[in-house]
Amino acid sequence: MPPITFRHATAKDLPTILTLLADDAIAQSRSGYAEEVGPAVHAAFQEITADANNELIVGEQDGQVVATLQLTYIPGLSRGGMRRALVEAVRVRADLRGQRLGEALMVDAMERARARGCGLMQLTTDKRRLEAQRFYARLGFVASHEGMKRPL
Repeated sequence: MPPITFRHATAKDLPTILTLLADDAIAQSRSGYAEEVGPAVHAAFQEITADANNELIVGEQDGQVVATLQLTYIPGLSRGGMRRALVEAVRVRADLRGQRLGEALMVDAMERARARGCGLMQLTTDKRRLEAQRFYARLGFVASHEGMKRPL
């Protein structure tokens, strides 16, 4: 298997990132699902890349983007001012799942978070994503809290 490398996403990566994000029935069932890079997606990308506390990371293999995640660094007062890293939108191309690319992506994210002074990494995953839950548990994540969301 060719090696995978990780880097910050560029605007030219957006179509592939959107394809990765939409590559399952749960994602496609959500409101706001975007198939194309429209003005709102482009604006969100610009905001992410302009914010020093956000990174949009892609995994590249043989010159193709095959994985992605967003990493947000959160300063906080709890736990003695400890910084946290929040991981969102983790995806690996469907035909490459099960080859430990997701693990490599998450290890890279943890290294980035440690380098930024974070003492904790957190994430949420849809309750229907049983394989994802097993994946995160294998990496040492613990389902210690109940996540809640509310549309605004």
